Amino acid sequence: MEPIKITKENFSAQVPTEGIAILDFWAPWCMPCNQFAPVFEAAASRHSDVVFGKVNTDEQQELAAAFKIRSIPSVIVFRDGIVMYEKAGILNGRTLDTLLESIRTTNMDAVKADINAALAKDA
Repeated sequence: MEPIKITKENFSAQVPTEGIAILDFWAPWCMPCNQFAPVFEAAASRHSDVVFGKVNTDEQQELAAAFKIRSIPSVIVFRDGIVMYEKAGILNGRTLDTLLESIRTTNMDAVKADINAALAKDA
């Protein structure tokens, strides 16, 4: 499955509130981004249960700003609409596979309980 082009207009429809989505923030002029692209695309073909999306930071400056992207390429992984991982730089295929497996097996009830506890503490 090929990565989907993510824009501010389709973000909510493409990044599910249930399941896993991984976004690659990139730009066409960025050499590391171009080196990472085939790794990201290969991972997309191995993980058909995950939404893979690409955000062109030149075209989607507002979306990149919303996620405070300061360096590209940057990867953000969501599960059930919650940001589970953020990292700038290139990841290799094995690291992506390991990361996704770790996120698949994360106890989301515990994550949500931690978030609710933190919100209650701040209230």
